[in-house]
Formats: sequence, C-alpha cells, structure tokens
Amino acid sequence: MSLAKESGFDAKALAMAGFKAADNILSSWGCTAQQSQHILKLSKSSYHKFKATPETTKLSDDQLERVSYLLNMHQALRIVFSNPVNISHFMGMKNNNDYFSGRSPLEIIESGKFGDLYEVARRVDALRGGLWG
Repeated sequence: MSLAKESGFDAKALAMAGFKAADNILSSWGCTAQQSQHILKLSKSSYHKFKATPETTKLSDDQLERVSYLLNMHQALRIVFSNPVNISHFMGMKNNNDYFSGRSPLEIIESGKFGDLYEVARRVDALRGGLWG
C-alpha cells in the first residue's frame, strides 16, 4: 500500500503539496535546482515540469519519504533557532561533528543517497532533543 493511501490523503494533492513545500525549503537552504533534483531523486525534466505545472506532480513513496524528512528537518530547525537566518543557513554551514567531518549537512544530503538523508535528519532532529537524539 502506498504512503498516500495509508495516510488517507489524496495521492495527487499530497504529492503536489509535498513537492512545493520541499522545493521551498530546499530553496531557502540555498540549494540549486540540480541539488534539489538529487535530494528528491527527480529527473531534471520532472523537476522543471513539476515547478511549471504543479498539478502534474507525481511522487513515488521513496520521494514522499524524502519530502517528509525535509519537512521534519525544517521544523526541527524552526524549533531550535528563533532567527530566520539561522534556520535557512544552518544546512549550508560546515560542521565539525564527527559524522560531518567539516562538511555541511547539505553537502551530505545532495548525494541523493537515502541513507545520507536519514542520517542528517536524525542528527538535525537531535538538536531539538528529538526522539532520535
């Protein structure tokens, strides 16, 4: 069963809203279109099609889960930081924590690997004292 059906939401509406939200978040973090495509696992043509005509957005369960991680990271950053600049710039800042080893969270997740997205999301959530901490 798909994530949309499990959640009780219309798959098309969920995909459209999820893509718009994720694209806005990635843009606020300073991502290029290419970085966003890698993170969301979208082809260049699909990414630009969805931006131009959001009603055509179709996302797989994997892509919807990626959107969910992005939304959760953004929410965690909003809880941790009161300054909007910190919220938008944190993901691009170099981090010397052992896991990051001088890389920014964005540098890691732009690989497009699901495991990298998961690990960064886990660490961002831990900043707010989240469940994964």
